[in-house]
Amino acid sequence: MLRNWARLWRGLPCSVTPRNGAQDTISPMGVIHRFSHKVQGDSGAWLYAIEKNKDLAVPNPSWSQEMMEQFNQYMEMTKDGSWQKLPSYRSISDHVPEGDPKLELQNDKHRLFLRCVTEEGMGFEYAMFLNLSEKKMASLFQLGPYLEGPSGYAHGGAIATILDTTLGASAFHISHWVMTANLNLNYKSPVALGSVVRVDSRVDKVEGKKIFVSGEMWSVDKQTLYVQATALFIELQPDSFLRKARNPSSSL
Repeated sequence: MLRNWARLWRGLPCSVTPRNGAQDTISPMGVIHRFSHKVQGDSGAWLYAIEKNKDLAVPNPSWSQEMMEQFNQYMEMTKDGSWQKLPSYRSISDHVPEGDPKLELQNDKHRLFLRCVTEEGMGFEYAMFLNLSEKKMASLFQLGPYLEGPSGYAHGGAIATILDTTLGASAFHISHWVMTANLNLNYKSPVALGSVVRVDSRVDKVEGKKIFVSGEMWSVDKQTLYVQATALFIELQPDSFLRKARNPSSSL
């Protein structure tokens, strides 16, 4: 599975609250924009452009009180510059930073897997925070009812997706173009649907093109360990990554 975590580079050092009525979005520079449905001119095109680039890693009405409290705690940590909030958009093309090679896969039907459920609160609700100097990340996830495996609990595949994503996000800061080569999970405890969990991850070592990452999924009070994970990511050259993305049958 390919991962281009360079698309998460732009952070948003600001604090937000859940939307009420008018809708809030955050620009790549961290500015909150509020707008309503009452706009003039080519309103359809304008609203589409805003929606397409809207950061989804911000509070919405589906977030629980616990999710809000944890999010605000991490936002406080961004104020001294040690931590940075990472944005999350619905499409890969919306994540491409200026100066990066553009993937020729821009298709309105394409969605990032963790953002494929469009109903707020029904799938993955999450926000990621980076401490670049320490090469580690902390991520908050609220698991919605569409992620069910055993009755009332999250599916193991959904848990694996969360760990692959968060550990991969750590690896991207070493090399912007990486691919998951190996992911090992040790499930310790089931995760109830609706739970808010914290995932801690860090880069352990780098050997040439190999990037070794580890992490854990915890309850927010860190009293319950849900999953332990280790992963190996392989650094790719951008031209190789783009060639594979355009033609999946080609070799890397």
